Amino acid sequence: MLLDADAPRDLTALRVPLSGRLAETGDVFRPFQLIDPAGSPVVAVDEFMLELCATGRSGATRRSYGMDLLRWFRFLWAVEVAWDRAGRDEARDFIAWLRAGGRGERPHWRRGTAGSVLPAAASGKPLAVSTIVHAETVTRTFYAFHAGRGSGPVVNPFPLVRGTRAGAHHNPVRPFGPERAGRYRPRVPQRVPRQIPDEAVGRLFAALGSHRDRALVAFWISTGARASELLGALCSGVDPGQQLITVVRKGSRAVQQLPASPDAFVWLRLYQEQFRGLVPAAGDEPVWWTLRRPLRPLAYHAARAMFGRAAAGLDRRFTLHDLRHTAAYRLARDPLVPITDVQWVLGHAHLSTTQRYVTPTAADVISDVVAHHRRPPVPAPQPAAAAASGYRAESLRVLFGDADR
Repeated sequence: MLLDADAPRDLTALRVPLSGRLAETGDVFRPFQLIDPAGSPVVAVDEFMLELCATGRSGATRRSYGMDLLRWFRFLWAVEVAWDRAGRDEARDFIAWLRAGGRGERPHWRRGTAGSVLPAAASGKPLAVSTIVHAETVTRTFYAFHAGRGSGPVVNPFPLVRGTRAGAHHNPVRPFGPERAGRYRPRVPQRVPRQIPDEAVGRLFAALGSHRDRALVAFWISTGARASELLGALCSGVDPGQQLITVVRKGSRAVQQLPASPDAFVWLRLYQEQFRGLVPAAGDEPVWWTLRRPLRPLAYHAARAMFGRAAAGLDRRFTLHDLRHTAAYRLARDPLVPITDVQWVLGHAHLSTTQRYVTPTAADVISDVVAHHRRPPVPAPQPAAAAASGYRAESLRVLFGDADR
């Protein structure tokens, strides 16, 4: 029986093995390399990684791009389509597969790899919308790069909503709106940034087990720095006298000093005294080290695991990035701190991003409305008494002006 080439692909029967991998190479220009199931590097991805290096993308960004491309290539390997032969049907099926929670077949940890795999539906954890959006953006950028070099398909498999030329029908009188999204790009719901309540912050501090962890959380919640930015701080960038700590911004890679709370430097001093003579303290050495031997610089995944253990007893599940949101909310609610200062501290390129923290949270609105219902009703304003008759209009105009009396 011959199969119809134009028949839609049966995604329910599709099995995507977790073949291939993203390997660290140690190369400055190509720190990550996509390896196919045969063990050979994918040349097209290597060229794209070099382009990302030339455009100044950070190592974390290049790794995230490589993981999205690994997911895309695994899908292509499963449907037996070459990357330069992929069309819009493959792009459509890929996004649909991701929306259904496509995570690939994972070997069962008890029964091994032989004949026992868990499909994506068995995990019960669908992919986040932001993850699908990022994957769509990365793959569209990947094909746009190769189309410009003439090494890929002429038509991008991941098109925009209307054509491929941005601003083609734009009215020059009107301002430019946001960039058009991709055709298969999911819509991300607008969410209010989540903050950690003050009561939960106190319980979180009580659950921390070392001076290093308390110093880290105190710096995160007072500076608003990202987790990776603070973990990359050096000893030369700590200035307790001015209450400043120097970080390297994630996107712009700019070196910036951030003010921190006095408590953060107190915990930092206790942590440094505890590790005096055990870790190097030169100016170009990292500030944060592991607690277990062999002592080595603290990485992001270890810090996230530390925070996860401390936050396990809280009522809600919080993440490291919620500490940044909490610091932003605290600064934005202070009437003596301008919103432009909050933007500078957070390192936002646009003020509209910072204005998200001016929006009240649901808990704040509920608390204010409940307090309103508990207060006695405000009496209605009484109408103003009319002017006594008998006064001349020109005299009233001289005394009170032309305003309504």
